[in-house]
Amino acid sequence: MPLAIPASPGRACGRILAAGALAVLAAAALSGCVVAPPARQVVVEQQVPVVVAPAAPPAPYVETVTVAPSPVHVWVGGFWEWGGGRYVWRPGHWAAPPRPGWVWVPHRWEPGPGGWHMRPGYWAMR
Repeated sequence: MPLAIPASPGRACGRILAAGALAVLAAAALSGCVVAPPARQVVVEQQVPVVVAPAAPPAPYVETVTVAPSPVHVWVGGFWEWGGGRYVWRPGHWAAPPRPGWVWVPHRWEPGPGGWHMRPGYWAMR
């Protein structure tokens, strides 16, 4: 059986080179299509001591809210704090959120077993 020899060896080499170049180009193009996983969200829960007061807090003071120091600042309203056997007013203030778009959830008092329970304020995602 006679051996088949390509009519033009240059064409075979050209096809191999073209196929190799195409593979390299495809790999380079697809390397930019990597999808990064979303950033991991970390939630940190703080253990806050439970504050229980024997009676409901007084009505909140009416506060004068001043001009915000910047467009991102949020007013954190004042609240009644229980300590030393009595309520003490903690005035409101301006605060910048820890992340863009976060909102302040205010302190609140709720009736519960043994008296009134303080739920501290916190920052939350909108």
